[in-house]
Amino acid sequence: MYEGSVVIGLENMDFPKIASMLSKAYWCLGIGVEEVRQAAANSALVAGVRLSGQQLAYARVISDKTRFAYLCDVIVDEDFRGRGMATAMVEAILAHEELRDVYQWCLVTTDAQPLYAQCGFAPLSRPEKWMEIRRPRPER
Repeated sequence: MYEGSVVIGLENMDFPKIASMLSKAYWCLGIGVEEVRQAAANSALVAGVRLSGQQLAYARVISDKTRFAYLCDVIVDEDFRGRGMATAMVEAILAHEELRDVYQWCLVTTDAQPLYAQCGFAPLSRPEKWMEIRRPRPER
């Protein structure tokens, strides 16, 4: 069912298409291409799925590449969801040699827990120890 190939690296990303997909996502409504491009450039790894030259999926990792990694901005084009692209992309990220030493991974999701569980993610084992600062997203 999965179609396309997982690609890694900034040079393989179609940032206008990625921004178009992310701008409709609940976690970054209205995000612009320059903010997406800057976030990608400052990330440890970016991945995507391409089919016939078209960007169909995207994800990025924020990490020190040693101990900790945060998987974020995982998105698949609405017309191509349910084909296993997100799973293939996450599995490729988790297996990537630059991240092989990472032993603590996290992510935040409202609605995709079953997908991430297939890849080995579980609810926080110690949620009482986690804290956050949550500020409004700046206007850009």
